[in-house]
Amino acid sequence: MVGGNAIRGTRVGAGPSGESERGESAPRRRISYWCANGHEARPSFSMDAEIPDEWDCPRCGLPGGQDEKNPPAAPRTEPYKTHLAYVKERRSDADGEAILAEALERLRQRRELI
Repeated sequence: MVGGNAIRGTRVGAGPSGESERGESAPRRRISYWCANGHEARPSFSMDAEIPDEWDCPRCGLPGGQDEKNPPAAPRTEPYKTHLAYVKERRSDADGEAILAEALERLRQRRELI
């Protein structure tokens, strides 16, 4: 005897099989989207659904558009910036020197009090 599993071959939560038992599916239409790499994605939408202008390519992740000859450009990825790089964008070297001098002066004054 192989085991007492009465629901062998089905998964938990599976509903009745067959469209006759589930009801009719809504009418659908397939829309083609092309990415910059030339991949085509064809998701299906309900006939009364609003069709998006762009759809992410399932193969490469780039955005795809409905115009095969003119797909949307790949988004520009910004390189990782360190905290120091962001600080240097906000402050000039002269500002940094002034802030450092002020902080050192406060530190020296505290040490004199001790």
